[in-house]
Amino acid sequence: MRASGSLAEGGFWERRRVLVTGHTGFKGAWLALLLEALGAEVHGFSAPPPSDPSLYALARVHERMSEHRGDIRSREELAGAIAQAKPDVVFHLAAQPLVRRSYEQPAETFEANVLGTLNVIAAAQRQGGVRALICVTSDKCYAPPERGALQAGFAGHREEDPLGGEDPYSASKAAAELIVRGYRAALRAQGSPLRIASARAGNVIGGGDFGSERLVPDVMRAALAGEPVALRNPRAIRPWQHVLCPLTGYLLLARRLHEEERFEGAWNFGPERAEALPVRELVARIAALWPGGIEVGEDSACGPAESQLLLLDSGRAKDALGWRPPLSLTQGLQATVDWYRALQEGEDMRERTLAQLQHVLSGRCRGPAR
Repeated sequence: MRASGSLAEGGFWERRRVLVTGHTGFKGAWLALLLEALGAEVHGFSAPPPSDPSLYALARVHERMSEHRGDIRSREELAGAIAQAKPDVVFHLAAQPLVRRSYEQPAETFEANVLGTLNVIAAAQRQGGVRALICVTSDKCYAPPERGALQAGFAGHREEDPLGGEDPYSASKAAAELIVRGYRAALRAQGSPLRIASARAGNVIGGGDFGSERLVPDVMRAALAGEPVALRNPRAIRPWQHVLCPLTGYLLLARRLHEEERFEGAWNFGPERAEALPVRELVARIAALWPGGIEVGEDSACGPAESQLLLLDSGRAKDALGWRPPLSLTQGLQATVDWYRALQEGEDMRERTLAQLQHVLSGRCRGPAR
């Protein structure tokens, strides 16, 4: 399969050697398939899939790529994988991605998200030949907005806003951003050809996410089992978007970064402001799409504190990269529900996943991606 549309124009990705860390995870698996569709030679470095089932297994992500299993915290294992892959472009997605788990395992979270980022940059520099490195962090790297920000017209965090985080996960992502910033200054001082950018995205949805303690996977597990789902933070507002929305932004950024140094720095990739919804409303929209509906309640148990408001201003990516989310939230929700319905019906999930991916790459996203 070969993609059409702006991402494929000029054949930039055709036969280009690309390494994806975290390719066995939900987002990394979609990225590996997207790069494959664009004609890239994809290599992966990751721990085993974080869940069973997983998108990695169901979509047979490993079929047309080489991969190396290892721990992102191991500098030696990572250096060996990069030396074998000899990539021109690196996407770093390997991480401990869960806020609630970060309270239970703070040391592991900081090691994976901070030391892992440092290891990737250092290995890419030592290997040589890597031109563009995209380090994927999170919208949670920002210091929380002041109380009443939404009522005061808060339009979303901009890239120059203060970094911070009141939980171990958010703090680890802020620290990773500081490493990217500081290491980039050192590379410029050394005259290194390696260019680094960080990408910050909000909550992603899509078929194939089976992560624990994540909203949409929890809802889909309940739907598949015919059981009710309990919401922990029903009033929390998040910038929801289909996984292919930020991934197309990462690809545009990597290409421009490969061409010009001025595209270094931090970049936001979030949905339109109107598509940042409270948890309760998002789940209600999913329930309306699922045949027979989904019974929804609230979890009265108090869990670890999480930010109640997360919004991103993606004006820089839109103006400088020409990026636009290829799917609206309505389309993304429909595509997500369709994916899990196909799984329930026993379809070939690699074919279903590639069909949804190709729909986006074709530029025909005017109705639900099916």
